[in-house]
Amino acid sequence: MIDWKKTFVIIWSGQLLSILSSSIVGFAIVLWLSFETRSAEVLAFSTIAALLPQSLLGPIAGVYVDRWKRKRVMILSDSFIAFCTIILAALFYLDVAEIWQIYLLLAMRSIGSAFHSPAMQASIPLIAPKEELVRISGINQMIQSLCNIAGPALGALLITWMDMSFILMLDVVGAIIACLGLLLVVIPDPPKEEIQEKRQVFREMIEGIREVTQKKGLKWLFIFSILCTFFLMPVGVLFPLMTLNHFSGTAFQMSLIEVVWGSGMLIGGMALGLKKVKWNKIVLINLSYIILGLSFAFSGLLPKEGYAGFVVLTTIGGIASSIYFSMFNTVIQTNIKPSALGRVFSMFMSVSILPSMIGLLSTGFLADSIGIASTFLICGIVVTLAGVISFGVPSIMLLSKEDNER
Repeated sequence: MIDWKKTFVIIWSGQLLSILSSSIVGFAIVLWLSFETRSAEVLAFSTIAALLPQSLLGPIAGVYVDRWKRKRVMILSDSFIAFCTIILAALFYLDVAEIWQIYLLLAMRSIGSAFHSPAMQASIPLIAPKEELVRISGINQMIQSLCNIAGPALGALLITWMDMSFILMLDVVGAIIACLGLLLVVIPDPPKEEIQEKRQVFREMIEGIREVTQKKGLKWLFIFSILCTFFLMPVGVLFPLMTLNHFSGTAFQMSLIEVVWGSGMLIGGMALGLKKVKWNKIVLINLSYIILGLSFAFSGLLPKEGYAGFVVLTTIGGIASSIYFSMFNTVIQTNIKPSALGRVFSMFMSVSILPSMIGLLSTGFLADSIGIASTFLICGIVVTLAGVISFGVPSIMLLSKEDNER
């Protein structure tokens, strides 16, 4: 019998350092691109480069995640991401880094993430008891939040007195520590009887899709989440430029927004991780849409002197985001059999991100034509309406009822 608490402590310790280093590096790259170009399009294209390969490979990656040993998948994925980061660090060290090279290396890192993320999410229900999944999701959000708080602050500090090549190497060190942590634990795979010997990738992809579509409530839950992601993704890209251009902010103020977003996520994760949640998960998901949408919409209404209000609203949005991700992941983990979780998480990642690429491609146009603040307002209103309408979809609320009966 696996000591699941000890296993999670070891995994979380390694992942904490890995996620923190990735957060530092990610924000340092955003700052570098922002100050070098001050372009919404450049930030949008860097986000596309970091997400598109992951979303295109998602369905195929999920098939192999469910076939292969998940521990091995995570170690190899982390190692590949570290290798790509070393190449990018070398380009900065030699002072030959160009924007297209950054796009390319971000895309390569995305390939590794396409395998790592679903493998991690699919492993959780195999390690921990089902009744602990909400708390584990909350603790995962706490870890993400701590890194979102410290990462941007450290990234903004380090970029002022350290070369980008050295900052990038922090991510390599984090990946090595994460791999060492994984080597120390046992991560089970689905029972062999649950995995049929199939070698048709397309067929297995279809079976992953069927796991979701055969339950009407889950299908509609996915659809609303995809719709909200479509409108939230462009806004997420514009956060640095909202501070820099709309509020005439500094690097410190840009990092502060990332810090308070992480602080909000930390509060949400603590609320879920420190005490068992008795609220209905589906209700919390819908309320999260509404609160998140309103925080963005009101941010778009703020005057140029309203940076303090932007800080408050961003914190509230972070809380809602943390609760949403925790509840959504838990609903999937409790409604899908373990042998198909890799495919389902990969499929969701792909079908939610791919449509958002259209929104990201229009980010520069929206920011230049209607303004960054107006983009926040419009996208926030749409997400708020999606949350309200979701309460009126019977199959989603029926899924909510079934969740209470478990």
